[in-house]
Amino acid sequence: MAFVDPGWELYRSFLAVMREGSLSAAARALGMTQPSLGRHMRELETALGTALFARSPQGLVPTPLARELVPHAQAMASASAALQRTASAGRGEVSGTVRITASEVIGAEVLPPILAAFRERHPRIVIELVLSNASADLLRRDADIAVRMVQPTQEALVARRLGSVALGLFAHRRYLEAHGRPSLLAELADHSLIGFDTEMPYIRRMRADGLPYVRERFSLRTDSDLAALAAIRAGYGLGIMQVNLARRDPQLVHLLADELAIPLETWVVMHEDLRQSLRVRRLFEHVAEGLVNYLGGGPPST
Repeated sequence: MAFVDPGWELYRSFLAVMREGSLSAAARALGMTQPSLGRHMRELETALGTALFARSPQGLVPTPLARELVPHAQAMASASAALQRTASAGRGEVSGTVRITASEVIGAEVLPPILAAFRERHPRIVIELVLSNASADLLRRDADIAVRMVQPTQEALVARRLGSVALGLFAHRRYLEAHGRPSLLAELADHSLIGFDTEMPYIRRMRADGLPYVRERFSLRTDSDLAALAAIRAGYGLGIMQVNLARRDPQLVHLLADELAIPLETWVVMHEDLRQSLRVRRLFEHVAEGLVNYLGGGPPST
């Protein structure tokens, strides 16, 4: 029997089932009926000649092969989205869709005014903003533009170093009035520290010598940088945040500034093939300019 290449819609349904864990939830996520989604799964299994899921009282259980297929199906999803973004551009005008990814803090706290200014200049460009502390794969076209806090190494990327984000230790005045202000790094152990739950490699690289900033000492552990910022602003305790962000709130106090200063390099990156895309290039240049302004302590947009 000749092999029938499964269509993208079958793999899209497969990814939804893997993500949602059930046919009914996947059907809702895709705006389909459950029978139609079930038919997609049967067609995909028939085309591949193997079962992808086992039924159990707990729902669908993916087979080992199904788990192996996920990264390949995700690559197809990224390619499909990139095709749609490319096709969205109108002729003779700066329009279409551009997907940009950044860390939680940069994406939620820094980029919005920069993107708002860009919107005023280019109202026909639609921006997809993805917040993630994981680096998007620009070679796979998971995004068109990325703001990264580490230097890219792939040769096929256009990368521009913008400067360094200054990180420091901060606390709300309300917390310091109740618990005192540390004058030495060693005194941090006596305070309520806000930090990570899972230590990532970049955290280990940027930890200052002698800083008792380890998971076992934290009074609040979270892998959400936005949650950590909210806790600092609420007076929960001491935490690390961007110096320029803290300057926006006069109630936040910079602690041990001479002993604890952490620079974090900032880059804006895109795939070299996108240099021919006017809308991507315009947003790339605008974001770079806005972030340089921010890193220098100036207004968030130009």
